Amino acid sequence: MTVRPLLTSFSGYVFDLDGTIYLGPNLIDGVGEMLSTLRGLKKQIRFLSNKPLQTRRDYAAKLRALHVEAADHEVINSSAVAAQYLANHYPGARIYVVGEAPLIGELLEAGLKVVDDGHGCDLLLLSFDRNFHYVKLHQAMIAALRGVPLMATNPDVTCPVEDGVIPDCGANIAALQACSGRKVETILGKPSPIMLEVILKDLALPPEQVLLVGDRLETDMKMGLDAGMKTALVLSGVTNPDQAREWRPTPTYILDSAAEITLGLTGQGASTIS
Repeated sequence: MTVRPLLTSFSGYVFDLDGTIYLGPNLIDGVGEMLSTLRGLKKQIRFLSNKPLQTRRDYAAKLRALHVEAADHEVINSSAVAAQYLANHYPGARIYVVGEAPLIGELLEAGLKVVDDGHGCDLLLLSFDRNFHYVKLHQAMIAALRGVPLMATNPDVTCPVEDGVIPDCGANIAALQACSGRKVETILGKPSPIMLEVILKDLALPPEQVLLVGDRLETDMKMGLDAGMKTALVLSGVTNPDQAREWRPTPTYILDSAAEITLGLTGQGASTIS
């Protein structure tokens, strides 16, 4: 057993959701108690997701249904960041979206215009889309070949679910690059500095006072390390121990689960690798 009391010394905590807080419909063992303990210590908590399949209100409601305290404003996801960024930097733009209804709803709510083909758009936004098909890829290719800016909500190739992984936005990015020869120029979610800026502004804390907790090396850990945050990689999602040991730069902490963050206070025990 290894107890790490420094894990409770931060002022703010940013938690990835899928693979960190829950897997599919199930809360990861001990995570609810850990979050309650941090609340009792008056820590600031934010929940962060690259997954644009629901609104931040939906994610907060899911957490509450799992008996996790979560206000709507404490959830930041890639669709909300995308809507905010595009409304600020591309007002009036016509956007062709490869994505699902919640993302499109966020864009429309922000006053943006969504079009249904690649011929008349001013920019292309790729996202996680479980209804991705040939026609969408063709229209995205048309937009790309016209030279419009190419953006994506997130670079994740897969998304962890209860019984494994499913294809994510990164798979759609790869398909578009294969047929158009163009690479996505702007990522709006993790590990983008665009999302990072939103998080730090919302917390109103310097990065060294924030611990970022997640299960992905190339998004969660990279963003935290780039920002100067301390990072805690959890092995409850997509990353295995061998991958964790080989990654450079090494995360500050490598934990079996986010539940370990408050183990020194709860008296429980768990294994930790470093």
